[in-house]
Amino acid sequence: MVKVNENYLKLEKNYLFINIAKKVNAYKEANPDADIIRMGIGDVTLPICKAAVDAMKKGADEMGVKETFKGYEDSGAGYDFLREAVSNYYKSFGADVPADDIRINDGAKADCGNIVDIFGDDNTILITDPAYPVYVDSNRMSGRNVIFADSNEENGFAAMPDDNVKADIIYLCSPNNPTGSAYTKDQLKAWVDHANKNGSVIIYDAAYEAFITEDDIPKSIYLIDGAKTCAIEMCSLSKTAGFTGMRCGYTVVPEELTAKASDGTVVSLKQLWNRREGSKFNGVSYPVQCAAAAVFTPEGQEQIKVNISYYQQNAKTIAAALDELGIKYTGGKNSPYIWLKCPNGMGSWEFFDLLLEKANVVGTPGAGFGKNGEGWFRLTSFGDKDRTKEAMERLKKILK
Repeated sequence: MVKVNENYLKLEKNYLFINIAKKVNAYKEANPDADIIRMGIGDVTLPICKAAVDAMKKGADEMGVKETFKGYEDSGAGYDFLREAVSNYYKSFGADVPADDIRINDGAKADCGNIVDIFGDDNTILITDPAYPVYVDSNRMSGRNVIFADSNEENGFAAMPDDNVKADIIYLCSPNNPTGSAYTKDQLKAWVDHANKNGSVIIYDAAYEAFITEDDIPKSIYLIDGAKTCAIEMCSLSKTAGFTGMRCGYTVVPEELTAKASDGTVVSLKQLWNRREGSKFNGVSYPVQCAAAAVFTPEGQEQIKVNISYYQQNAKTIAAALDELGIKYTGGKNSPYIWLKCPNGMGSWEFFDLLLEKANVVGTPGAGFGKNGEGWFRLTSFGDKDRTKEAMERLKKILK
């Protein structure tokens, strides 16, 4: 008789955003005329830039001509033109990341879950709490021991390493989803030193690096000395270039990053990752890779900055409303997310219900991201400018 992976039975029954959707749909059914403003799921609302659209159309046209038609991409790691473009992007802000260390993927979420395939199930996993759910779920699906580092109000939602706590794999996200906090160079250096000292590997999610505005916040972990011997970095074009519906990103596994097998043999993690992907992934479509490469051109960079600025202005609108109400929050400055403390000691889901029923505004309960998220709430700046302003007026009306 077939056996199931019973680790799945230990997970929350529904993914956080499915629970939110169920609540919103039930409210909408009971109140069909309600004008609901959604500021919960971190999906973008502006279209992809013209440079990417034009490049994708050209790539699609090439697929319709025998001389330029593309089938399987030989390595599966991504076309050289895109990997070189990503490498040059890293160089533009001072990070040395060779194209050969880069693999193109269909979005960072998939690789965040898939990267664990190259590590043994007996590894201990350290995740900062609150955390993006995929970090926790993907490891619990394999039965790994997951422990947490507390990110909370006292430390500015930026957990730091504890020499008394040892873990084999460490997940860091900076700027952070959901809290919007971001590690400084010194803070990230402390994590890198801790990982190298203990033989740990850092899985570093840099999906929101394009939103960084402060000089002391690194756009890549590879700006930190020693990171190449302990860190894997993942990034995505979903939020920076509007590719949530296009699906493209990249993962960096440095040549210098190794681990030891049970017999003491030194193993290249890059080779393991390449082998895993070669067996389980056939790559991203040619037209999408053409569009992604256009994002890294001077024209593309200028165009996506316009969209990023639009979202950053929305973040300022949210922050201004919270300042007026005297509500504590983090994020917004280096991140598209605002992480606010629920007023009057309310719980996360309690505040969710209040906001939905009294203001017809949807956000994300912090409790869905871990125990340290209870009593906090995430709002996203990825909405329409006028709708964001309207949402904040509604918020002020019910809370003043």
